[in-house]
Amino acid sequence: MRFDEPVPLGKSAKQATPAPVVKHTEPVLSVPHDDREVQAVAHLHSLLRSPHEELQIELTRKALHLLILFCVPLLDVAAWLPIAALLLGIGIYTMSELFRHRGIIVPIIAPLTAAAARRRDGNRFVWGPITLAIGALIAVLIFDPLQAKIAIFALGIGDSFSSLIGKAFGRLPMPLSGGKSVEGSLCCFASVLLAIFLLTGKFVASCIIALVTTATEFWPTKDWDNILIPLVAGIAASIVL
Repeated sequence: MRFDEPVPLGKSAKQATPAPVVKHTEPVLSVPHDDREVQAVAHLHSLLRSPHEELQIELTRKALHLLILFCVPLLDVAAWLPIAALLLGIGIYTMSELFRHRGIIVPIIAPLTAAAARRRDGNRFVWGPITLAIGALIAVLIFDPLQAKIAIFALGIGDSFSSLIGKAFGRLPMPLSGGKSVEGSLCCFASVLLAIFLLTGKFVASCIIALVTTATEFWPTKDWDNILIPLVAGIAASIVL
């Protein structure tokens, strides 16, 4: 057979095989479908926050934090009013968080919780508002009205302003404090001193209460400082007043 003759079908030992057909498919994006994947995505998003976003979150957190001061005028009306308000708030917030983790958004409460969540909170249950309410509740239950007001002022004002000033202007970090700054601690002392002095008119006692409040706020106790600060401030007030 000459090489220029056509090869009859079925008689060639080495027939050409057809090229495989490659099907081009669109890439499929992986969508989180369980709680662990959702939490991982939320945590990754929180790690990418800018310092400006972190400051906005802290402003939202501390604006809500200051709402605890409404317990002070309620105490002047009746001792049971702040207790009832705090217990009701704990119940409503807890239900909102449980619903939020099941994909059910409670209006106002759940969006505010998500907007105020810190990086460390990730997509977990946010305990801050509950420990805040428990701290104020303990103060109202175990201290007399004046001491309870002092404890609530220390909690609402001292912790809020120290965090805001530390985030915005803190340049001098303090060792063992978990990233807190000298500027924030000074602001905590000054704000508590002013609030307690305006309430009691006693400068030395106000200085002592402000000092122990600042020392308590210094330690990196996370959300548990919401319980420790009013407890320590109330005990100090019961001693020096």
